[in-house]
Amino acid sequence: MNLNRIDLNLFAVFDAIYTAGSLTKAADVLCITQPAVSNSLARLREMLNDPLFVRTGHSMTPTPVAQNIIVPARQALALLRKSVQESHTFDPLTAEKSFNFASRDLLEASIMPRLVARLQNLAPNIGLTNYEIPRSQVVSAMAAGTLDFFADASTFTDPHLCKEKIAQDRFVVLARKNHPALKNGLDLDTFLRLGHINVSQRKSGAGPIDIALDKMGKRRKEVMRGQHFLTVPSTIVKTDLIACLPFHLAKHYDLAIYEMPFDLPAVEYFLYWHVSADHDYAHMWMREQIMEVASNFKPH
Repeated sequence: MNLNRIDLNLFAVFDAIYTAGSLTKAADVLCITQPAVSNSLARLREMLNDPLFVRTGHSMTPTPVAQNIIVPARQALALLRKSVQESHTFDPLTAEKSFNFASRDLLEASIMPRLVARLQNLAPNIGLTNYEIPRSQVVSAMAAGTLDFFADASTFTDPHLCKEKIAQDRFVVLARKNHPALKNGLDLDTFLRLGHINVSQRKSGAGPIDIALDKMGKRRKEVMRGQHFLTVPSTIVKTDLIACLPFHLAKHYDLAIYEMPFDLPAVEYFLYWHVSADHDYAHMWMREQIMEVASNFKPH
């Protein structure tokens, strides 16, 4: 039997006939015509190669085949009804679900711990996973349902994605304490003279800091290029290098923090999700939790 050709509606008719014992009564229960019930029964008989019901007086008596399949058929219908109902409701206290995130340091280091703590009481059976994924694969992963959320500081424009700004921050300069070149603070000349750790997921190319410097006709001295902000402090504490980090990360380390010696636009963080999940109740609830946690994010 080719399962792709099975019309699940036929089993709803089958269940109604079995329960009512009459085609007419089944039609009343299903709010369809009696000929429509007869037609559905005929199709199901052909598909299962069995009469399923035989007329006994004014009622329809199920055959042994019908008696054998009624329980699993009702279980399958109940599961479908439950799935449909749950798609329109979401109870975080009882839900067992996992959400997959792809984000860099902001979500994993600052928002994710607060989110996990919040969910311990509100949704104890919900799990969170955060992993790296190339930007080129974000849309396809979301469309496939393997990725729920993507968070990033840069803008991501795609007609299949929804987005919302969740936080704002500013860059600061991080250096080791008692840095010999920073006894009198940090000015632009010193900033340009010292070696830098540049954090970027790209192998090459300019980020917001270098773009701002280029507009001034300046260029910083890049000594090291890495992918993650969280690896920067362990290098800075052992060298005379400096690095530009978002303040929400820099403030957690026992290192010297200096304001940028030139103006930079604010760092804006966005949360992205696929348009197909925009009205999903579980997804909407999780977005609310992320927004609530992010609302307490202070870049000062």
